[in-house]
Amino acid sequence: MLAALALPLVPAHANDLATGDLTDLQASFDAQFGTDTRGPRTYSTPFEQQLVSLANAGRGRIGVAAMDLATGRSVDVLGDQRFPMASTSKIAIAATFLEGVDKGRWSLTSEFPLMVPVPSAPFSTPVAPVRAGQYLSATQLIELMLTRSNNYATDALLKVVGGPQAVNEWVRRAGIEDFHIDRDIATLVRDDGAIDPAQVIDKRDSATPRAMVQLVSGLYRGAWLSDSSRSVLLGAMGRCLTGKHRIPAMMPAGVSVAHKTGSLNNTSSDVGIIQTPDGRAYAVAIYVTGQGGRPGREERIASIAKAIFDGYESEPSSGIRRTAAR
Repeated sequence: MLAALALPLVPAHANDLATGDLTDLQASFDAQFGTDTRGPRTYSTPFEQQLVSLANAGRGRIGVAAMDLATGRSVDVLGDQRFPMASTSKIAIAATFLEGVDKGRWSLTSEFPLMVPVPSAPFSTPVAPVRAGQYLSATQLIELMLTRSNNYATDALLKVVGGPQAVNEWVRRAGIEDFHIDRDIATLVRDDGAIDPAQVIDKRDSATPRAMVQLVSGLYRGAWLSDSSRSVLLGAMGRCLTGKHRIPAMMPAGVSVAHKTGSLNNTSSDVGIIQTPDGRAYAVAIYVTGQGGRPGREERIASIAKAIFDGYESEPSSGIRRTAAR
């Protein structure tokens, strides 16, 4: 596996960067990522060759990771590089809440208020102000946050569990690295747009594709939650109404997808489980930046997901880990 390039990272105090400093970061990124020869590329199979071709970073960074959950065979392209999670982080937020349900801290019938943003200027406060809205049951909040990507419902449960740090602690207990939530959704959305993820890596509210595959594959296998909580989470992901032009777009008839999308400035993503009619399952995480706009990013996600599906379906079963990297 070829090592990923050392790319410019945005520090935690990125909001305080002067325009010149940010320009220098972007120029450094372009010098390394856009023009330097990154060495010879090696592929083990035609599957990997196609995947790397589809994840070409010429129009923006693309990170991919996938695993065949029956064999453990995995592939990735820039799988260890950080990408903005956007709303794909909602999977971990829901899992953290459901762990609390399993431990008796609260129940699915418990009611909590939606967290509705109060208008405020970008970066005017460390945390965007919100007000309590309508009370809904936890079941309703989970359904809204995972099927419709509702931000108010997400921040409701994020507040209940104890904020971003509580989610990070759950992720660490699960043994997942390279994942970190720093802001609630109201703040993340309000302050979005200051940094172009196609040009600069911002480690805040980010994860690697491989970390997200570890997350969804563990949830699918029932590693951390009770059977009932697992069913609640994966059931909602299976009813996802967003991202019809992403992972599910090119799947054959009979194939089901339980997934969660993410969208922010110049980035689109989709993370989930692809399941075949005969019961095979593939965990997939695709993060795409650039590509000229959202339709281009969604088309790229759909194409990569189909290549992953076709590749796993066509290759002979094997326990050998296969990796494509650029």
